[in-house]
Amino acid sequence: MESINTSLKNWMKENKDFQKKHEDLTEQVLNHPSVVALKENYPHVTNAQLKKQLITLYEYQQQSILCEDCPSYDQCKNVLKGYSPILEMHNERIHIAYEECPQKREYDHHRKQHELIQRLHMPRDVMNATFDSLEKDVGRREAIQSTVHFIQALKEGLPTKGIFFSGKFGVGKTYFLGVLANELQEYNYSSMLIYMPEFVRSIRDAIKDNSVNEKVNAFKDIDVLMFDDIGAETMSAWFRDEILGSILQHRMVEGLPVFFTSNYTMRQLEEQLSTSTRGDVEQIKAQRIMERIRQTSTEVIITGENRRHR
Repeated sequence: MESINTSLKNWMKENKDFQKKHEDLTEQVLNHPSVVALKENYPHVTNAQLKKQLITLYEYQQQSILCEDCPSYDQCKNVLKGYSPILEMHNERIHIAYEECPQKREYDHHRKQHELIQRLHMPRDVMNATFDSLEKDVGRREAIQSTVHFIQALKEGLPTKGIFFSGKFGVGKTYFLGVLANELQEYNYSSMLIYMPEFVRSIRDAIKDNSVNEKVNAFKDIDVLMFDDIGAETMSAWFRDEILGSILQHRMVEGLPVFFTSNYTMRQLEEQLSTSTRGDVEQIKAQRIMERIRQTSTEVIITGENRRHR
């Protein structure tokens, strides 16, 4: 067992170490640029007053100020994630206020931009499509020019007509939709990309839970609607007229653009749409749908090799 004298000597040594550490920390805190700036803004504040609020000053200095110590929003180290601390004086007391930091603003911007794009059964790689990664060969020249014209027109407002990309399987029609969707978000326009065969099936399922109107209304007013692979699946007369026809009629009247991709030309698609799942041929109703398609989009043919077999 230690003698009383030994214990007393150890306590005094440890106490001196503590005092030294406390003095060093106090000096470090009071000489921090933020505290120096605070004293310049409030010259009547004394060091004695500041020493009484060392805990508050230390808490402030341990955080990342203007993201200087945070590599990203997700790795924010501050008490309030995404908010940078500010020192303020109120009634001779120091307070820590918080303001939204640059990284949070950037994070929120990207999240908002991402939310502008909705997709229904579309490939993930299409959602990452960029204009720079688009192969610019002869067979795509007209499609690229039309896409560029549409994007340039966004500076003046949303055009009333989209593009009907037609061409053989694998020439990259769907990729153009991804490029357009990502360009649209830069102008704060929302878009919805729909893989048509899955859309037909989802509407069939919606009949069971009575949510058809809810789904259809969501497609009517989105800024830019995109149907991928229209004509790939034979539609029922009800779907063609009451679902697709209703959506296109609304967008035609409201002047909202629609984009399409199809393995058929517009003329060939009209023939495809004229035959229902029951085998009935209804040419007039197919012509009515095609008229709405022509009013909301302009046909552009893409040629070239099948890129999926490379």
